[in-house]
Amino acid sequence: MSKFSKFICKYRKIILIITLLLLIPSILGIKATRVNYDILVYLPENIETIQGENILSEEFNMGGFSIIVLDDMKSKEIEKLEKEINKLDNVEKIISTSNIIGSNIPIDVIPDDIKGKIYKDGSTLMLVTFKEAISSDATMETVEKLREITDSRCKISGMTATLIDTRDLANSEIAIYVIIAVALCLLVLEIALDSYITPILLLANIGIAILFNMGSNVFLGEISYITKAISAVLQLGVTMDFAIFLYHSYKAEQEKTSNINEAMSAAIQKTFSAVLGSSLTTIAGFLALCSMNLTLGKDIGIVMAKGVLLGVISVVTILPAIILEFDKLIKKTSHKEILPKFNHLKNFNIKHYKLIIIIFIILLPIAVYTYSHTEVYYKLDESLPDSLASITANNALKDKFGLASEAMILIDKNIPDYKVSEMLDKIEQVEGIDFTLSYSKIGQTIPKEILSEDITEIFTSESYQMILVSSKYEIASNELNSQINEINKIIKEYDDKGMYVGEGPLMKDLVEISNHDFNSVNIFSIGIIFIIMIFVLASISLPVILICVIEFAIFINMGIPYLTHTQIPFIASIVIGTIQLGATIDYAILITTKYLDLRKNGKSKKDAVGEALGSSISSIIVSGLCFFGATFGVGAYSKIEMIGSLCTLMSRGAIVSVVVVITVLPALLIAFDKLICKTTAKMKQIKEEC
Repeated sequence: MSKFSKFICKYRKIILIITLLLLIPSILGIKATRVNYDILVYLPENIETIQGENILSEEFNMGGFSIIVLDDMKSKEIEKLEKEINKLDNVEKIISTSNIIGSNIPIDVIPDDIKGKIYKDGSTLMLVTFKEAISSDATMETVEKLREITDSRCKISGMTATLIDTRDLANSEIAIYVIIAVALCLLVLEIALDSYITPILLLANIGIAILFNMGSNVFLGEISYITKAISAVLQLGVTMDFAIFLYHSYKAEQEKTSNINEAMSAAIQKTFSAVLGSSLTTIAGFLALCSMNLTLGKDIGIVMAKGVLLGVISVVTILPAIILEFDKLIKKTSHKEILPKFNHLKNFNIKHYKLIIIIFIILLPIAVYTYSHTEVYYKLDESLPDSLASITANNALKDKFGLASEAMILIDKNIPDYKVSEMLDKIEQVEGIDFTLSYSKIGQTIPKEILSEDITEIFTSESYQMILVSSKYEIASNELNSQINEINKIIKEYDDKGMYVGEGPLMKDLVEISNHDFNSVNIFSIGIIFIIMIFVLASISLPVILICVIEFAIFINMGIPYLTHTQIPFIASIVIGTIQLGATIDYAILITTKYLDLRKNGKSKKDAVGEALGSSISSIIVSGLCFFGATFGVGAYSKIEMIGSLCTLMSRGAIVSVVVVITVLPALLIAFDKLICKTTAKMKQIKEEC
């Protein structure tokens, strides 16, 4: 490591030139990385609903669809609009009253039960199906063109329209996320450090690492919009303490030597050995997300683990070169540190450690209860403002036509009409079903002689027949999920290979998979971080104590929404615990490693814990405030509630972890000192000193 650190100092100018050159492919990589806005594509490929979606795409050429609400449009106008829509390459079929019965057949011919579903107060519906998938670039481009060729009388609903609005809103906010995060972190660092220019240099270094990370995502093919939105601010929050550690080490070494290269070389070596263990736990925490069945976790996990690794590399290569080049300017802009030493807080915690443990014991079951009772939501458009065009259209469908959710049944084409009718009669008796529509049912109510020839192709393929089902229940609601279970049972009675597919069934699978992921990810992250800490701390008991401390902080953080009667997005319930554990366990490791060194050097348990806390508390508070600053502003600003909730939980989690680590951890180290000495390498011979 000595040769490496000397190399960095000697060739710092070359390193900076190479860094600047590497920014070019990084920026190109960012532009070339596709961003996905559909969370449902992260469902496992082997589940029945995804297989059904593939059948719709392959056999019916129906990758996605959109229902358009047409207000006060005459039949001739609708026909003209259909012709315009049919010109779009990705449009497969259009279903409306005019192309089912033609413009020459009076509306009164349509049976009342069907007419009531497609005509309401001067409004009617048009179903447009697309050849490619809901979130494909082609389908999103098609819906954008639909918006261009329609006027204010047409409201375009559907998931693709929602994804477009999500994309546009996210893209308009991301730059502001970064500005807010940088501004708040800069404020914290200006208070915490002893030079006005140093915070800017540290932020520039992290910014370079972020660009490298985002640019290298091109090798993944695509990332989710959630990953894109939070990865930059999250990387800033969790890697800033590495940069601060290097700077403090460099300042300390300068007191020993006047040669800045020698001082930096020693600082690089100390920083690398110090941050190696903490960065491994952070990386492990993010990689634990890869164990999720919902592969969105893999998306976030890989990007953030890569970001932490690049953050460490940049701190021991690029940052030393930057600091050395600007050393004179750093000295010219130096000032006294504003941040206090927190000695009174340290002394209070050590003196009253028994009281802290009692409070911990009282609060723990309360925190666990609130944590386990926090409510989550799964309906994706709940995280978006009501003013968006897609949300307005979806609400019009629900309010005017009672169409809260639509799905499709796929069954064998050869099942006779009377069996299909029998099955639909049973399905329509299920509570909450609005209506069903199949080719056989249309043929019963409207003479087949006057039906358009395209109707057969819409509802049947070589192997399957498709049936539309409309429900009064909201997507991702408990009522709809129960309804889906009942319908699936009925379908299997008539075709054991039949499938119920669409957004509702997909969201039901998302709920079930997310519930499984919630438990598996937490267990996996705790397990892998526990193993790493056994080697880092050379102890059996300390990893248990440290994980209990951070888990207590997680319980408090995730339990607060229960107390405030706030629902959080499902993805937050899965990933926040793992992120908070991986990102803030470093605070506990910092105190613990110093405590171990002091105990090995003969200090009593209280003196060792007191000195370890006293020398760490400022660093922990600054690191926690940087994490808070990087995420709090985004949480407060974002109009996308899913991103806002994630960042709010992360920012609050950082503060809660700081408070718990500097209060509960020292108390537990004192209380369990005897056990720690017996279960930690090279500490068995230590005798307790009062």
